[in-house]
Amino acid sequence: MISKELKIYNTLSREKELFEPLKPPFVGMYVCGPTVYGDAHLGHSRPAVTFDTVYRYLSHLGYKVRYVRNITDVGHLQGDADDGEDKIAKKAKLEQLEPMEVAQYYTDTYHRDMESLNTNKPNIEPRATGHIPEQIQLVKDILDAGFAYEVNGSVYFDVLKYNSEKPYGKLSGRVVDELMSGSRELDGQDEKRNPIDFALWKNASPEHLMKWESPWGLGFPGWHLECTAMSSKYLGNQFDIHGGGMDLMFPHHECEIAQGNAGHGHDPAKYWMHNNMITINGQKMGKSLGNFITLQELFTGKHDLLDQAYSPMTIRYFILTAHYRSTLDFSNEALKAAQKGYKKIINGLRIAKSLEYTEEEGVVRDEKQIQQIEKSIESAYRAMNDDFNSAQAIGHLFNLLKKINSLYTGQLKASVLGKDVFEKLNATFVVFVEEILGLLEEKSDKQQELLEILLRVYQEAKLAKNYDKVDEIRSALKSIGVVVKDMKDKVDWAYEE
Repeated sequence: MISKELKIYNTLSREKELFEPLKPPFVGMYVCGPTVYGDAHLGHSRPAVTFDTVYRYLSHLGYKVRYVRNITDVGHLQGDADDGEDKIAKKAKLEQLEPMEVAQYYTDTYHRDMESLNTNKPNIEPRATGHIPEQIQLVKDILDAGFAYEVNGSVYFDVLKYNSEKPYGKLSGRVVDELMSGSRELDGQDEKRNPIDFALWKNASPEHLMKWESPWGLGFPGWHLECTAMSSKYLGNQFDIHGGGMDLMFPHHECEIAQGNAGHGHDPAKYWMHNNMITINGQKMGKSLGNFITLQELFTGKHDLLDQAYSPMTIRYFILTAHYRSTLDFSNEALKAAQKGYKKIINGLRIAKSLEYTEEEGVVRDEKQIQQIEKSIESAYRAMNDDFNSAQAIGHLFNLLKKINSLYTGQLKASVLGKDVFEKLNATFVVFVEEILGLLEEKSDKQQELLEILLRVYQEAKLAKNYDKVDEIRSALKSIGVVVKDMKDKVDWAYEE
């Protein structure tokens, strides 16, 4: 079923391009994962859901996808540049823990939250600390190619030297001359030849917690280096898709392109995909603004900005109702609307799975209904083929849902569609909801409340001496491992022993 029509917006070319993998049907996809020093928040949810959907749709089309998403557990400094403390080491000092305790704890909580959002685990999830030899080798390769220099145990990428041969800034649209004029002057203490050079390897001070032996002394890798080293190890020096948030375009992804060209001779990825940012009530999310919301706060409703709790599937559905390249604004109103939309889709899913075809004699096929269904199915696929436009695809699913609801109420007879169209309608709806969009039915966890309702009905039946109903309720509850306990002053229940 591999589509010849799938187009992807390539940030590198600023155009939608026909998707043509380097080695079809195999597809290599690398996505920048989290720096694990805090709880997963709204900002983490969007790339996770976006690229999970990309992975799902490519797999649905028949591609064999190797999905690699890294864990950054060293090298990401406070200023996202080459100075300040390591984010994980700083958290470790505050909590009086080993850095790897911090990294492991927040990796585990990230996995928990991603599982709640029903995102697939990547095929490979490499950690930066597990690939120090590969990063050291890449630094050597870049040094040997003449695009880096060593100073006092640190190694820096020479941006001006690289730019004299290949354009630095082609992904983000930055111009080196403007970057130079906008950068602070070196103060004489800085080791860099130019302020826009970036660290490949940093010399570690005695108090630095995370450091390794290297040809240049004890140190640690630069933040940008890890992704180039790990993507090339598992996907080759050139692969199909590199994804991440728009905030990573510069400098992180720009530096990856420079490292790939300097160390391997060409760009690392053919297609660069970037999801847009999340705002909250129109404002950028930030701890200083008091609008920083973790996923657990969303799931429990425990945040001052939240009117209620929002389930993981409500969050996933909400993310999918906007195209991944558009800004996504979280508000209680928008989330409540998403909650309603999600429940409509899931009610439709339950119906679609339950409908059975019944042939009726003498019924004439309704070509208009059939054409409407065929058109909605075709339009849903066309939307996904147009740069994974899940927002438009959901709109077409609601058109299919109208037909499913009409079949359910009897307004539309299955036989006027014919068995093939009837089955195609239901199967397409189920596949899109579950397989492509990754939406699941969230079962109610209100067992106690449901049992209390049943016990009230049991008591009423007993008072009315409706013993057939009493026996029916007892039997039904026993079939699921629950026994009714008639006591002097009340009726209770217990698990059957």
